[in-house]
Amino acid sequence: MATVVDCADPISLLPGMREARAAIARGDLVVMPTDTVYGIAADAFQPDAVQALLDAKGRGRSAPPPVLVPNRSTLDALAEEVPEAVVRLADAFWPGGLTIVLPARSTLAWDLGETEGTVALRMPDDRIALELLAETGPLAVSSANRTGEPAAQTAQEALDQLGDSIDVYLDGGRTPGALPSTIVDATGLVDGSGPLRVLREGVITRDQLEAVVPEAFSIPEAGQHEATEDEAPEPVEDEAGSSA
Repeated sequence: MATVVDCADPISLLPGMREARAAIARGDLVVMPTDTVYGIAADAFQPDAVQALLDAKGRGRSAPPPVLVPNRSTLDALAEEVPEAVVRLADAFWPGGLTIVLPARSTLAWDLGETEGTVALRMPDDRIALELLAETGPLAVSSANRTGEPAAQTAQEALDQLGDSIDVYLDGGRTPGALPSTIVDATGLVDGSGPLRVLREGVITRDQLEAVVPEAFSIPEAGQHEATEDEAPEPVEDEAGSSA
């Protein structure tokens, strides 16, 4: 039977966090609050645990989960290369609701699904999530809901949907809001193929991003020539991302 930990109770918080860490270490799943919605967390370096996360959601390998990190330095450890514009975005919006897609280090021993060599990284602005991440290291995390159902904003909503497929529920109260993180694809900045792309606009707006790195949005796509005075550059279209 799943354990539900009341994180507002200092007496139960310490043993509850210890139980959550142990569950992650043995490849089980934990539901935890984040600064957007509740998430299902699994050890990113245990393929069976990541598969259990996908199974709990009813999701296939074609929708790999993002990876939450405990600090800014983990970005350099997991990404093959971190452009200067991405550093500025992380400094501006981490911890917070910005997910950044970058080429993953080829030496990493993990299997998140069909990632095409990329990884989506985020540092959440939530005390409980950051405490757990500090103890466990990077975690594969996807919204705590069955695919097609609303993302849970309380531990009870997550429990109602996911039941005993989760080992430990960390109940941190209602999360701030239902808006997901904003997702940006920075792979084009790494290989020079194009600009920063907004895959999903969530809690952070495109205008806020452009205010920090305006030049990252104006790099032409690979193969395009510079526009003359009589030509306008072709627009870069945003793509809708799946719920994460």
